[in-house]
Amino acid sequence: MKLLNPAIPPQTIRAGGLKGLVLDWAGTTVDFGSLAPARTLQGLFLQRQIALTDEETRRDMGLPKKEHIRGILAMPRVRDQWLLLFDNTPGDAEVDEMYAEFIPRQFSCLAEYSAVIRGVSESVERFRNRGLKIGSTTGYTRAMLDLLVESSAKEGYVPDCSLTPEEAGSGRPHPFMMYECAVRMQVYPMAAIAKIGDTPVDIHEGLNAGAWSIGVAGTGNMIGLSHEEFEMLPAAEKEERLKTARAELERAGAHYVVDRLQDVDPILDDINVRLKSAS
Repeated sequence: MKLLNPAIPPQTIRAGGLKGLVLDWAGTTVDFGSLAPARTLQGLFLQRQIALTDEETRRDMGLPKKEHIRGILAMPRVRDQWLLLFDNTPGDAEVDEMYAEFIPRQFSCLAEYSAVIRGVSESVERFRNRGLKIGSTTGYTRAMLDLLVESSAKEGYVPDCSLTPEEAGSGRPHPFMMYECAVRMQVYPMAAIAKIGDTPVDIHEGLNAGAWSIGVAGTGNMIGLSHEEFEMLPAAEKEERLKTARAELERAGAHYVVDRLQDVDPILDDINVRLKSAS
């Protein structure tokens, strides 16, 4: 398994081996294609006569949702269209108003897009059999994540802990949810943890925490389709989407990139070899 980013985490000499994983939610473990937040954001802006492209909707995916809305409003095309429609430039008041509307919209959408991605529950069971603790982080609020935790448990996926930006004081790309996961899992140093997610800010979250970062290209934000829609694509188009997603995660600095969570096992072996050789 090829190591893409030669800048390995610090403190590897003290790690000895992997002890924990921190998994993202939408697009990595649930909601193939990360559809729930994308559909909600597009509907939110369309209500204001602004039709977001997929690229605009998904560029900042993984950030806390209020910051995601702020980022979209700051895009030149969106900002200019807002100015034409409403004769003002969107600021904090507009961000607050839209975020307040986003929350109930997202709740109504989550139930539809909360299914655990195929192979995730079985993969997590294998990870546990390795002796690994399983943490999780998200850009959702606690109440939103509670809904996902409850529905995922019915499908066999139950992480040891789950963190939201509000509980750690800040969201991605800051490392604080990772640090709190380490506390709750009772795992250290950070080089003994790997972060796994489907967006560039997932990768940055892991890197900023001094952990290993593994990108998941084939089930998440940069695929942007349901599992059924993706499977219906011609083989050439599937591969082109995967190629684009892999390249984006590699550019973000991922140590490794896979297509699905169930492809991670050989990477865990490789990381363990590296950690043990450094001890």
